[in-house]
Amino acid sequence: MNNSDEVVFLHQVTAPCHLAMLAESIGLKTRVISDIEQLEASNDPCCFYLISQQGAAVDCNGIPLVAAQLVKHVPVALYDVTKDSLDEESALLLGVRGLLFSDQRMDLQLTGLRKILADELWYDRTLISRVFRQLVSQIETPLQLSTEGSESFQQLTRREKTIIQLVSSGARNKEIAEGLCISEHTVKAHISSIFRKTHARNRVELLRWAEPFQNQLNLHSAV
Repeated sequence: MNNSDEVVFLHQVTAPCHLAMLAESIGLKTRVISDIEQLEASNDPCCFYLISQQGAAVDCNGIPLVAAQLVKHVPVALYDVTKDSLDEESALLLGVRGLLFSDQRMDLQLTGLRKILADELWYDRTLISRVFRQLVSQIETPLQLSTEGSESFQQLTRREKTIIQLVSSGARNKEIAEGLCISEHTVKAHISSIFRKTHARNRVELLRWAEPFQNQLNLHSAV
């Protein structure tokens, strides 16, 4: 169940750490420390860190500052958390493995501790589902945009791709016309067609659209 050699509790209040006592009673190797410097000196990936919210300096989301630093390197969960004093979604997205609330029964906290040490998340299921849906949505949107952009790119003519490359280099309509030996009126007609195919409203939006296709555009820069 436990993938960690030791469970370290950062307990910065004078009251006894009952959760650590309970963890030790079920055979877990535990260590309770009250000094942040001791915790930094024990920055060992084989340890699991339980940070008490009580007595800790916290950020605007109620998350202990030391937890935000440690979570980049070692597994971290929070305990003695006061209800409604912490943004649970921010803690989850930060990488905190779970939250054990101070008003929960000790048997429920012990269940949560077991789950966390078994490499599971210990959060409200509704919260996990909502965050998961948000993350999936963020992944799907760029993929959809990429597909649409590729379809638009395929619709462009060779001359239009050449003009986009010239626009990207900063050339004005007159310079494009001279370089391609065509009239400015024809250049404007090409750019209007390009805007329509790429759904760009102006040159700035066109340049943003063209960024992922620079390698392909370079192949069409010569007339």
